[in-house]
Amino acid sequence: MSASEHQSTRRHSVGVKIGAVVVGGEAPVVVQSMTNTDTADPVGTARQIQQLAAAGSELVRITVNTDEAADAVPRIRDLLESVGCRVPIIGDFHYNGHLLLTRYPACAEALAKYRINPGNVGFGKKKDRQFATMIEQAIKYDKPVRIGVNWGSLDQELVVRMMDDNAKLSEPKDAADVTREALVVSALTSAAKAEEIGLSRDKIILSCKVSGVQELIAVYRELAGRCDHALHLGLTEAGMGSKGIVASTAALAVLLQQGIGDTIRISLTPEPNGDRAREVIVAQEILQTMGLRSFVPLVTACPGCGRTTSTVFQELANNIQAYVRGQMPIWRERYIGVEDMTLAVMGCVVNGPGESKHASIGISLPGTGEAPAAPVFIDGQKAMTLRGEHIAEEFQRIVDDYVARRFTRRMQAADAEPQRAAGAG
Repeated sequence: MSASEHQSTRRHSVGVKIGAVVVGGEAPVVVQSMTNTDTADPVGTARQIQQLAAAGSELVRITVNTDEAADAVPRIRDLLESVGCRVPIIGDFHYNGHLLLTRYPACAEALAKYRINPGNVGFGKKKDRQFATMIEQAIKYDKPVRIGVNWGSLDQELVVRMMDDNAKLSEPKDAADVTREALVVSALTSAAKAEEIGLSRDKIILSCKVSGVQELIAVYRELAGRCDHALHLGLTEAGMGSKGIVASTAALAVLLQQGIGDTIRISLTPEPNGDRAREVIVAQEILQTMGLRSFVPLVTACPGCGRTTSTVFQELANNIQAYVRGQMPIWRERYIGVEDMTLAVMGCVVNGPGESKHASIGISLPGTGEAPAAPVFIDGQKAMTLRGEHIAEEFQRIVDDYVARRFTRRMQAADAEPQRAAGAG
């Protein structure tokens, strides 16, 4: 299924504008991430936001949990503006959001969207009033809101009431089913309350996050079938390393293939001192390998076997992938469509030439016992054969030359517009 075919089968949702980014409607699925810095440190937080945006995060969420954090938000926005980073910033509020948004109007204004957890807006009689205060601030400053339900902080009054009602049935449902229903009900009733207060439907995004793959799929299928709100997808507390990546992919790929989801976040626990942008790359790779969006040229590489006892092809594949991702911010500014380029770095004659021919540029390195020659294929045709100790450097130059030759420079495209208009006249 192509991206355009998938677009036509996507669940219809109301589009929500967040700064210059649109979530839902006819817009492609949006990638977002979240900082893990202390928001009260504006320089450190702005630096990480800039890094996440450079990696491709189209929305970035920050914690706003204290007076100091709320006071720092305008400064963070100013620092980003000063370096030309205009990624929309989302404020994540729990427990005291109603106070912070009213005490710090500059914070309320600087944020592009608010995230409200209905399980953490207040308890007892205060809950509805404090939720209303936050929605009223969103209306006042014309900001969209994500009503983000999480099963780790689900409204316990709602859960107890639904469990009690379930226990009275002649055939009670399983407790897990009731909990999933409580997640959906919490999101939908909160959205309805927000609309009653005056927040328009095109200002509301919903999410119902859990940490189990099958539970997430079940919850979002139910939620998607009962509303037309834009939906934010994410497996909460996904975990570290391969576990977090595999679990997130397993859950989100099923939903995205069914046309469910308008924006995604991969909630990876970073390694100590690890790169926070890893979660952005994983989100992009999920969407791109599914054919839903293109972000960066993909590198195809074989896994290796007894025919590839040398590590040359592994090193070249790793280096080329890192080089391409590093070049993308420059290429994206200069060239149109470069993210659709594909590369292949193969390790022997078995599948090497065939895979290389399918890529924009492919190289088939010699396997164990093969002649020390590496044929290079460009757009399906053999273009040259590389030999010697500098194959990696030569192949990198071939990639650079291909990009410059194959893709239209943005300046040239802009210059061509007046010419086409003059010709039409």
